[in-house]
Amino acid sequence: MTRPKIGVGDFRFGSTEKRYLKAVIASNRVSYGPFSRRFEAAFAKAHGCRHAVFCNSGTSALHIALAALKETRGWADGDEVLVPSVTFVATANVVYHNRMVPVFVDVDRKTYTMDPDLVEARVTPRTRALIPVHLMGLPADMAPLMAFARGRGLEVIEDACEAPFASYRGRKVGSFGAISCFSTYVAHFIVTGVGGLAATNDHDLAVRLRSLMNHGRDSIYLQIDDDDATGRRLHEIVARRFRFTSMGHSFRCTEFEAALGLAQLEQKGSIRRARRRNARLLTEGLRGLEDVLQLPCEPPGREHVYMLYPIVLRREDKQGLVNHLEDRGIETREIMPLINQPVYRRLYGDLEPRYPAARWINRSGFYVGCHQLLSKADIGYMVRQIKDYFAGKRQ
Repeated sequence: MTRPKIGVGDFRFGSTEKRYLKAVIASNRVSYGPFSRRFEAAFAKAHGCRHAVFCNSGTSALHIALAALKETRGWADGDEVLVPSVTFVATANVVYHNRMVPVFVDVDRKTYTMDPDLVEARVTPRTRALIPVHLMGLPADMAPLMAFARGRGLEVIEDACEAPFASYRGRKVGSFGAISCFSTYVAHFIVTGVGGLAATNDHDLAVRLRSLMNHGRDSIYLQIDDDDATGRRLHEIVARRFRFTSMGHSFRCTEFEAALGLAQLEQKGSIRRARRRNARLLTEGLRGLEDVLQLPCEPPGREHVYMLYPIVLRREDKQGLVNHLEDRGIETREIMPLINQPVYRRLYGDLEPRYPAARWINRSGFYVGCHQLLSKADIGYMVRQIKDYFAGKRQ
């Protein structure tokens, strides 16, 4: 191989990231502090939310989001949550970790997001919530999903880990459900190394989320700055700061991750433009292969931010093309297989016959990168390799 590996994601420290990290070091403050507060406030505002809580992963954000709603809504162990049949395993795993039951809904064959027409059939008297996933940068079809949830008295948690800053009918994702969750892990839209956020417009839920990521601590003491109180307030804090009101977790992040997040957030416009440009170049370059490949779509009113670039083969298994690309230095990943995972097969058996869209995507779908650090030459190389594969098959 003569080219460097073309990955599905990448990260490089820029001047702003380095400057902010130096400021953290100079402050001698590692735990939750000014950079975390600035990052949370700016991120929440960018998504039309009043509050955001910065934790150590998108998975943790999903976990405390469901835990907060379970506590405040009085849900019971064994109650059910609807999740799409195609998503990263964390979406369903957190339901189990909260002692609830994930119930799968098949996805739309063109967008790979939860199909609103199939939700009704999956509801039972124990259904309490649904978690639509904005997959690979494309918003789920939120209008019918929200209307359905309101009509049934169900809560909505948006899994927006792969689609920060995307819009649905002119409104930012993350502002529809009771809580929305985002990831800032490596290869995501904004990268902090590890990290995630839970956003909400409900002040009481925000307090509960922050408590749950701090071991379930009494909300009177959730950061070391609370020690700066004086008089009667200080005495009250001292009396309660080692009290725990919920079964919480240690899901906190540090000022270092927040500094990276704030620096990346300031570049969100350029990141978005570059990803959309690279996706457009891939789509234009692959024109003429529509008979064998299904490329990403962008339905009216749904803005795709292209965290990833999905490809599904229409009539054959993906493995030949995947191997061809990997052998030539182009990284691929499967499109979020869930119901065919070994752990879920042990729990449920063979579910795929009941979810035909997921079965097709599991068999024939994968994604490549379209991130902002790819050059036009990288995109051109990817296009040529895909075309070469099909040219070889047609000879």
